[in-house]
Amino acid sequence: MIRMGRSSKTEPTNDAAYQPTRTVDASSLYPTANATAPSSRAVSESESMARDIKEGRLSGFIGSGTVLTGETTFQAMLRIDGHLTGSVSSENGTLIVGSTGRVDANILVAAAMINGTVNGDIIVFERLELGRTARIVGNIQAPRLMMEDGAILEGSCNMVKAKETLEKRIAEASAPKVTNELAPYEESETPVFLDVEDEERAEGVTN
Repeated sequence: MIRMGRSSKTEPTNDAAYQPTRTVDASSLYPTANATAPSSRAVSESESMARDIKEGRLSGFIGSGTVLTGETTFQAMLRIDGHLTGSVSSENGTLIVGSTGRVDANILVAAAMINGTVNGDIIVFERLELGRTARIVGNIQAPRLMMEDGAILEGSCNMVKAKETLEKRIAEASAPKVTNELAPYEESETPVFLDVEDEERAEGVTN
């Protein structure tokens, strides 16, 4: 006899076929990853700056909140994030003015990268870069100028005269040096003495 109805036996379900997905937030696994990023970045920047100073690429650094007054000269590279008043000059050096830097002085350098404020005339022998946060109140003389959108320049810009000056410097550097100095006279270490007979024989030959 066949009995119709609902079976009381439960059929096994395939749990492996359906598994709900679970999203895991990376910040919950590593809660201190984002907290330590700024400090590590600051350490890396300070270490990089210390390495540049040690290797001679960076001659000096004026930090934010520092105020200096006077004549400033340097050789390789000078970065200013503070306030400098007076004059800045370097025949072969590069000047960097950060976004928090302010220079109230005339500048005479080989190259400059400015992102801060400069109140004074700027003379650059090679290249001048003005970032988007740069504000210049003064005249500029540079053979090559790169100016980003947002930079402010209140003054005149002369590039032709600066380019002629650069070409003259290059020509003088590549020209061979000519000296009018004569070679020093060197006396013989072993002097030669002629006998009387040798002198008479020499006079006979000439006669």
